[in-house]
Amino acid sequence: MGDPTRQRLLTLLAGGELAVGELVDRAQEAGPISQPAVSQHLRVLRDAGLVAVRAEGTRRRYSVDPAGVAAAQRWLGALVALEAPWPALDALDTEVARGRRAGRASGRGRAGEGPSNERGSQAGPAGRSVAS
Repeated sequence: MGDPTRQRLLTLLAGGELAVGELVDRAQEAGPISQPAVSQHLRVLRDAGLVAVRAEGTRRRYSVDPAGVAAAQRWLGALVALEAPWPALDALDTEVARGRRAGRASGRGRAGEGPSNERGSQAGPAGRSVAS
């Protein structure tokens, strides 16, 4: 489902059953694609249970398999439910980025800049530290 061509084929099939030749013609409206390439994508979609195929004489007609789409929806819904801890991690990432920006803005973290020692003391006469 992550491939744009397969997404396009599923979208075309959502409008109703189509033969491979019809799918090729319609898919080519979005860009060049060969009949063997369309057939390969259809096989992947069929193996995934997302499309059904039936023989009509020498032609093969494809359609969306509602049961496969429903199963994919359930799986994606469960995956989205697992996302619950991710916003907290996104918030942590945001705070880390803010800290880095604040450090750059104040001059901390760059070589040759910032206080002369780690305690925040200022250098007094003869280079000795004087408490602030």
